[in-house]
Formats: sequence, structure tokens, C-alpha cells
Amino acid sequence: MDFIDQLRVLSSRIASTRSLVQTEEATKNAMIMPFIQILGYNVFDPLEVTPELVADVGTKKGEKIDYAILRDSKPIILFECKKCGSELNVNHASQLFRYFHVTAARFGVLTNGLVYRFFTDLEQPNKMDEKAFFEFDMLDFKERDVEQLKKFAKASFDVETILSTANELKYTRVIQSRLSDWMSNPPEDLVRMLSSDLLGSKRFTGALKDQFTVLTRRAFEQLLSEHINDRLKGAMMPEAPAIAAPKSTVSAAPAQTGPTETEPTLITSPEEIEAFHTIRAILRDVVPTKRIVMRDAQSYCAILLDDNNRKPICRLRFNNAQKLVLGLFNEKREEEKVAIDAVDDIYTFSERLKTSVVFYNQGSDK
Repeated sequence: MDFIDQLRVLSSRIASTRSLVQTEEATKNAMIMPFIQILGYNVFDPLEVTPELVADVGTKKGEKIDYAILRDSKPIILFECKKCGSELNVNHASQLFRYFHVTAARFGVLTNGLVYRFFTDLEQPNKMDEKAFFEFDMLDFKERDVEQLKKFAKASFDVETILSTANELKYTRVIQSRLSDWMSNPPEDLVRMLSSDLLGSKRFTGALKDQFTVLTRRAFEQLLSEHINDRLKGAMMPEAPAIAAPKSTVSAAPAQTGPTETEPTLITSPEEIEAFHTIRAILRDVVPTKRIVMRDAQSYCAILLDDNNRKPICRLRFNNAQKLVLGLFNEKREEEKVAIDAVDDIYTFSERLKTSVVFYNQGSDK
């Protein structure tokens, strides 16, 4: 199983069981040890992964780091673990700061089993930075995040390679966060700059500010949606069956292309795309992901098995931005509509989605 597939399986399991994980020890066993194992390190070999490594710090004797990954008997990565759901901030990293200073490790990880924050010493040698240069979210990761995480795997771990991109990662993350804030809440200076050419000599009044703030936000959303939609279509195109009409039917081609000219333009929203990939992640251990297909329509977005309308897994009724509705199906293919607050809530219905796929996969749809 590929690296990213292993992460997706663990992500799906964490999403469905995290409510049962109530202690730090349970978090280590159910979430953090499997994560370290996926990186290629043997958690059962104390010469490779040492739990509770003793690190004496000044007058503090016998302090222990939760996990230390070793190479040639020296620590290379330190893990400070908190209970699942705990807040992660600098105050919670105090022990990690101390351990980092007295060991040979160049990387420290603060985690609650859901989020992994990676630190190093970019600002001052041998002193851990207060801000993480990389963050990996087990319930919300992208392929580019996986590529960065791979650098910490046993097979590819190289200190200089990671450090060479750490600065770029750190600043890129901050810029992405700022751009994300601007998209949802454009600052006045940005709105003023974008509207200056359009307004000409008009004074930038409060009413115009409000109007162009809404327009700027909408332009951001539409631009992002169109980019994602284009990329999704490109990614899914190889899976679509090729349609090649035989020479004898060439004369009928105009009749086939006619309807598409009058079809309304469909824009697949970022939420629908996120939901599609979430459902794929949930069902990875049941069927190959290429069998799970999204088919958008005007009133809803259908998630189907084998691109077959007779095998509906669910429907995404996300057209109303103020209300997300998930359509689930029983064995009679009757749809039950449930309201959700966020795409992440789909994980709550993992078992129902799996039951539908298993039902179709057993041939009960015939």
C-alpha cells in the first residue's frame, strides 16, 4: 500500500473513533504510534523508536520525552504528545523546547494525534523556534502535505534536505493563511486597491467600500471554484470512458452534440470537491477509489459507485451556502436528507456510506 493510502486509512479510522479516545495514553496507542509506523520506523524496536527517553535538563533530572526516533543511537526526531483534541500552542511545547536543547535531534514534533506540528532551529542554532515550519492535519491533508511529510520517513530522511525547504515552508504557510483570511474577509486596503481603477475619480465612500468588499469576496470564491473545477475535470478525465463513434455513424454526430450546447454551466463548488475526496477516503478500505465517481447536476451532486445511477452512495445538496445537506440511501434506495454543519461531519456517517457500497458490491442491486 502506498504511503498516501496508508495515511488515508489511518485518517478514516481516526475520524470514526476519535470520540472514544479519552486519554493521552490512548491517543499514543491509537493515533501516534500508527503514524510513526507509517513513516517506516519500528515502534516495537527501542533502538529505533524509544518511548520516554530520559533527557536531563540542568537541575531537572529524569525528564522524559514521549517518543524519540533514533538513528545510529542518536535522536533525530522528538515527539511530545498530548491527549486527542487538546490545544497545541507554545505553552504546551515547553518540555519539547527543553529536550530539543539537550539532544542531538534537529526536529521536534508537538501533536495531539490529529495535528502534527514540526519545529526546528531556523532562528537560532540549537534553540527550537516558537513557530512550526510545517503542520500536518490527519483529517485534512493534501497531496503537497504528504510530499513534505515523506521527507521525514525512514527511507528518505535527510536533515539537510528538510532544512533546505523548512524556511520556504514556514513562510509559505503564513502567506497561505493570510490569503485565506483575505478571501473570507478582504481588508479595506486590498478592496481600495482593487477598486481604484474601476472607480476612477469617484471618492471611496463607506457605501462603495461595502459594495466592493462583497464583490471582492465573491470574485475570490468564483476564481477559486473555477480553478478547482478545471483541475478536478482534468484529474477525472482519464477515468472517463472514451466515446468513439464508428465511421458509419458520423452523420449522426451533430444530433449528439446538440443537447450539450443548451445545457447550463455547472460549477462544482470547493465544498463538493472536498466532500467527494472525504467520501473516497472513507470508502478506500471497501472498494478502489476509482470506482467512486462524482456526477454533478443542477440540484445536487451525486456520488455513485461505478458511475451507475442505480448505485447511489449519497447526494451532496450544497447549493444553499447557508445549509449543507447530505442525502443518504437505504437498501430500497430511498433518500434520507440530513443537515450537516461542515464537510468534516460526513465522517459521522462513515458506516452508512460503507453499508451502501457493500450492499451494491454484493450484487443486491440487480
